[in-house]
Amino acid sequence: MKEQYDCSHCAESLFGQKYILKEDEPYCVLCYEALFSHSCQECQKLIGCTSKDLSYKDRHWHSECFLCGKCSRSLVERPFAARDDLLLCTECYSSEYSAKCHACLKTIMPGSKKMEHKGSSWHENCFTCNRCQQPIGTRSFVLKDGSNYCLPCYEKQFGPPSPRGLTRCLSPQPITTGGVNYRDQPWHKECFVCISCKQQLAGQRFTSRDDFAYCLDCFCNLFAKKCASCTTPISGLGGSKYISFEQRQWHNDCFNCKRCCVSLVGRGFLTCRDDILCPDCGKDF
Repeated sequence: MKEQYDCSHCAESLFGQKYILKEDEPYCVLCYEALFSHSCQECQKLIGCTSKDLSYKDRHWHSECFLCGKCSRSLVERPFAARDDLLLCTECYSSEYSAKCHACLKTIMPGSKKMEHKGSSWHENCFTCNRCQQPIGTRSFVLKDGSNYCLPCYEKQFGPPSPRGLTRCLSPQPITTGGVNYRDQPWHKECFVCISCKQQLAGQRFTSRDDFAYCLDCFCNLFAKKCASCTTPISGLGGSKYISFEQRQWHNDCFNCKRCCVSLVGRGFLTCRDDILCPDCGKDF
């Protein structure tokens, strides 16, 4: 019976001493820590048996060393994000990397609704009509002289935009050459444009919403959901497929395990701190 009380590595007696079992083999504390314990990413010291070992992406920390890389607040039991291997609390991450509202210049916090157009972002309540000051939301609007107008206000102030309703060209000039025919109605080529960016639509793919014509880029930026992984719009046009889960969407090609990057399309998965993980990676959490 003597051998079962000896350390499996150094063979020192464990009688009356603390020891640790690993795979049914006993080890003294010193041998166990030397063989199996990890070094802390922050202080570089060994994470002993009596300390909590917190891990993230194959890196390890003492619980007291698991801190935000900017404000040094503890990240234990708190949501956090990683940027270039630096761990940040959500407040610091948002302050550094989240979009700023084009109107109020404040940070648009992750998870909050935002509107995007031509590279600028707004809080939902800040994306308002320049005339009536009401939120535009997902309604159609017109950009004029750097200001956004809902369509009723635009018509009151400037007259109806062209094309309106995809019903007829509003120009009084006759169509001689280069005309466009859509829905059995003729248009001048230069009049058949995207309601948002005014780019000519002749010869390129476009779509319509609320009876207004949009180029695909404007339609996606204004109305399409954003992929939770790559953040680019999910157009759904042309039969493109996407995954939807808990009010978030992913392109099929982007719906991958956060740790090992294996595709999760058609497979079971787990969630951890808003990350999507395959069952193999998820079991560690």
